[in-house]
Amino acid sequence: MVDGTPGRTAPSVGVLALQGDFADHARLLRGLGAHVREVRTPGDLEGLDGLVIPGGESTVMSLGIEREGLAGPLRDLHARGTPILGTCAGLIMVDRKHLGLMDITARRNAFGRQLHSFEADLDVAGVGVRAVFIRAPWIDEAGPDVQILAEVDGHPVAARQGRVLVLAFHPEIQGDDRLHRLFLEQVAAPDP
Repeated sequence: MVDGTPGRTAPSVGVLALQGDFADHARLLRGLGAHVREVRTPGDLEGLDGLVIPGGESTVMSLGIEREGLAGPLRDLHARGTPILGTCAGLIMVDRKHLGLMDITARRNAFGRQLHSFEADLDVAGVGVRAVFIRAPWIDEAGPDVQILAEVDGHPVAARQGRVLVLAFHPEIQGDDRLHRLFLEQVAAPDP
């Protein structure tokens, strides 16, 4: 259970399931006691306490969001203050050029192609993790309200703005649930 407080129910968290590594995110969140819903249509967003936009291929994800009419509903979800976690392609999807949920500009495949994938030890908001970068983006530009949480070689790879948390890497691959736990703490926190 995410929160052992008597009478508190587990949060309902959506995982955008149009393309990408949504199944591993869902598995980790379920393991932490969240009710998980795969999101494919606007109706799937109703009643969610949080949303994960997973890694995958951002162009394909953008086409799926357009095809399903999800852009407006995703922006509405964000406007209501619903916490959002974006990983790898999810970081790209929330930037200024895509959904505009965060005041950042992402650079796709910034660290290189698939064969340039790598792992690095990072501290993200006090959580030490072994981060897996696969055709990963980095944050090229960040507005003044964006808090940079981690960097690799001087390039921002984790950030937070309001209730949006982005990671340029894949925390779900290693099976380490600490960053998902951090996200669920944000989901459980009252709106600011």
